[in-house]
Amino acid sequence: MALSAAALGWSLAASPALSDQTGSASGLPVPRYVSLKSDRVNLHEGPSKDHRTIWVFLRAGLPVEITAEFEIWRKVRDSEGTEGWVLHSLLSGRRTALVTPWKKGVDSTLYDKPSTQSATAAILQPNVIANVRSCDGAWCRVWGDGFKGYIQQSNLWGVYPNEKIE
Repeated sequence: MALSAAALGWSLAASPALSDQTGSASGLPVPRYVSLKSDRVNLHEGPSKDHRTIWVFLRAGLPVEITAEFEIWRKVRDSEGTEGWVLHSLLSGRRTALVTPWKKGVDSTLYDKPSTQSATAAILQPNVIANVRSCDGAWCRVWGDGFKGYIQQSNLWGVYPNEKIE
């Protein structure tokens, strides 16, 4: 089943990183962010099960960036820069993001409205997975286990700078 970028909630024009290239297998933009469907996803050295498993992701919902496609395989990169190949069936178009994975020990504020002047909705630690509901290029509306609100888009890994998600 083919889904358009609009059906997945992506706005291609708003993101320079998503402008020109499309995947050879899916026809979707490359690079693009997706999330892991399963709690256990093997990351392979190359695009087949014959290639050595170099890492095992153990966190469903984790955002990863697709950087290449080959038949039913997708080359992905995680927030720490680890790269490898996964079966496309283990990936979801559901958008998630990690809160400031690059700021170890520094919490981020989630607001009730898209303004630093609004009330604090929650304080989120680095590496919290947030479900992305929408982004306007500066703020994202997110939710997760026990929280919902707005966070500055620059505090998320899993959305591109200035990307709009509806």
